[in-house]
Amino acid sequence: MPDSIAPSALAAPALDQLFLQARTYNAFDGEVGDAQLHRLYDLVKFGPTTANTCPARFVFVKSAAAKARLGPALDEGNYRKTMAAPCTVIVAYDLSFYEKTPVLFPHTDAKGWFDTKSDAELTTIALRNGSLQGAYLLLAARALGLDCGPMSGFDNAMVDEAFFAGTRIRSNFLVNLGHGDRASIFPRSPRLGFDEACRIE
Repeated sequence: MPDSIAPSALAAPALDQLFLQARTYNAFDGEVGDAQLHRLYDLVKFGPTTANTCPARFVFVKSAAAKARLGPALDEGNYRKTMAAPCTVIVAYDLSFYEKTPVLFPHTDAKGWFDTKSDAELTTIALRNGSLQGAYLLLAARALGLDCGPMSGFDNAMVDEAFFAGTRIRSNFLVNLGHGDRASIFPRSPRLGFDEACRIE
């Protein structure tokens, strides 16, 4: 007898909340509590990454002081909505992610797989897996009843200097979090059909 029962498909309301009715918001209200952010990360951390390296690093920008540090790095079109959002997540990645592998991947010496690689090679690995973790964050936030506004449109070097100076952590993208204002969204844009984006071989 198997140890566990195979999972069933999620019900339609869950698919709506995660994908079909979920949207990118440009304005938010409400608050995002610290307890919600802890719960959010406790979901995100279980998403798979290469050798469980977990290279993503997250800064939850909530305070006026932190917003003041972030603001100058934002493009004009992103400034007002980001300053008004209850919380903005800086999704970043750590080029020294391999230092954590003795704890995160303890059954073999995974650190040796990475610590001789060039920064360019490490960036490929960290950016790929950190981006995965950023996507997990979007879905986890939606699962917890939060709305998201992911974006680029900022000066990465300025963000890195303001929040990660003296480290090997690099910013990737931003996500505004809160309870979205439906009036702030645009009509849903088209998506590629299966035959345009996929093939079965």
